[in-house]
Amino acid sequence: MMNWTQLISNKRLGQEHRHTERHDDRTEFKRDYDRLIFSAPFRRLQNKTQVFPLPGSVFVHNRLTHSLEVASVGMSLGSDVAQRLIQDKRTELRGTQFEQIGQIVSTACLAHDLGNPPFGHSGEKAIQTFFTEGPGHALREKVSQGFWDDITHFEGNANAFRLLTHQFKGRRAGGFVMTYSTLASIVKYPYASSAAGRKGKFGFFQSEQEYYQRIADEMGIICTSKAGEPLRYARHPLVYLVEAADDICYEIMDLEDAHKLKILSYDETEQLLLGFFDEDTQQRIRRRIHDEELEDPNEKVVYMRACVIGKLENECVKVFVDHEDEILAGFFTGSLIDHISERQREAYRRCAALSVQRIYRSRPVLDVELSGYKIMETLMEQMTEAVMHPERYYSKQLIDRVSSQYDIGAADLETRIMAVIDYIAGMTDVYALDVYQKINGISLPIV
Repeated sequence: MMNWTQLISNKRLGQEHRHTERHDDRTEFKRDYDRLIFSAPFRRLQNKTQVFPLPGSVFVHNRLTHSLEVASVGMSLGSDVAQRLIQDKRTELRGTQFEQIGQIVSTACLAHDLGNPPFGHSGEKAIQTFFTEGPGHALREKVSQGFWDDITHFEGNANAFRLLTHQFKGRRAGGFVMTYSTLASIVKYPYASSAAGRKGKFGFFQSEQEYYQRIADEMGIICTSKAGEPLRYARHPLVYLVEAADDICYEIMDLEDAHKLKILSYDETEQLLLGFFDEDTQQRIRRRIHDEELEDPNEKVVYMRACVIGKLENECVKVFVDHEDEILAGFFTGSLIDHISERQREAYRRCAALSVQRIYRSRPVLDVELSGYKIMETLMEQMTEAVMHPERYYSKQLIDRVSSQYDIGAADLETRIMAVIDYIAGMTDVYALDVYQKINGISLPIV
């Protein structure tokens, strides 16, 4: 059984020797939050696709606005769980660092998409299939099995952990030097790529496995793998709250965006959102909209959306508190959303089913995915060819474009390949398109 006292640790990766020093009046977890907000990888999220194409006249969500909203919901989830548990079950945790779990969850929510490549899931798939189906398959016999598993299952979640913990060239040990609890809270799939299974999800590349193992063992996270098996752990309990915040935001906010883009009608959107409530509550929501004299359909949707997020947040808090023992024992299965009350669970499933049919397969979304896939495929092919043959003239030209933090000139092939992935995955959609056009002679710098 895991215990909260051990699970909430403000020890910092890479600066364990300075753990006892006090820096300022902020808590260590608030310092994590501030560090991410002011970081370059976080700023780059503003030019990374969430679902719909980056905004023109209609401002839909990008990765940055999505992450900020998830962090807001995560703060509520963590704070409410802390309050409920201390009040009802865990009075001994009053006045301890456990009261700060809202801040930890919120910070982990800010970081949860940092590792996503350009063009969303299409970008992830392009990196994977470059090695499984494309020219990158020729590398199969030249790299280790563990590295091959990593790159053929390339995962934004694992890449976020790498981005925060890896010591890139010229950077300090420990990467962002985040607290143990924050780092553990972003690892949704706490196992190695060789244990990824059919879904292909995993939590850390082999190059950062030692970091996760150190963090998990220090905090008493349950190791579920046996000797000789790929490393696998139970989740840190706060991962469930980060996941719930993400689940709530992307599903409900995608409906709002689809309504703004006229993919869904007002009547369809209203029906989906009010479906989370019983008849009496639906009538109260309608009366409030009438009393507030809201006539703009978009504003009506905004109000209903806020009601749904509030309801789902309360439901997820209740599930977490009710199942706390199972979560701490590592036995809890599925997500918090899977265990909410039947009415809300069925309404959520209706939203998810419609999103697949009408939103994620809509022409604007498919066009971005198709274009993004081709851009990423081309970048992976050109850059990998360059690091395989760095002596060639064109290879040198490409390599010279890469930031010095990436060890693209390393003697080791796996390090060079990973540097290519780091470089491309860190691009924004706009920058990836710009590089693609330049290396293909489609555009030239304006002189």
